[in-house]
Amino acid sequence: MLKIRLARGGAKKRPYYSIVVADSHSPRDGRFIEKVGAYNPLLKKDDPNRVTLKVERITEWLGKGAQPTDRVARFLSIQGLAKWEAGNNPNKGQPGQKAKERAAERAEKEAAAAAAAAEAAAAPPPAEEPAAEEPAAAEAVAEQPVAEEASATDAPAPETAADESAEG
Repeated sequence: MLKIRLARGGAKKRPYYSIVVADSHSPRDGRFIEKVGAYNPLLKKDDPNRVTLKVERITEWLGKGAQPTDRVARFLSIQGLAKWEAGNNPNKGQPGQKAKERAAERAEKEAAAAAAAAEAAAAPPPAEEPAAEEPAAAEAVAEQPVAEEASATDAPAPETAADESAEG
């Protein structure tokens, strides 16, 4: 099958394209049948030299059954040589299959966490209140012996000092 397509030329980061008629199986920049135009994307869009076409040769190749690529069809539609319609790909913006799976897993985890939080909020308050009092009571009990021990150690110290001075 014959294609009317772009063949890239030019230097690195300075593209220049030739519009060629080539067999669809030949490489992009490889063998072609005829050069029928040029495209320089570095020129401004309103520059007349941005796209140059050999209209007679292109119409002849289109008559022989050559199919233009999407980009070349855009150029030809400006000249009125071919009809070009914007493609409609509604799935282009959709996430991929793995991204959908990850989003579903994330939603399940969030739903489980929300359900657990709802359960914790609904059931535990009566159970948490006694549990909260028990550690507070244990802390109070633990503080009382420490206070008693401190006062017990302070009290004997003066007695011991008095006993030592009496003995000595």
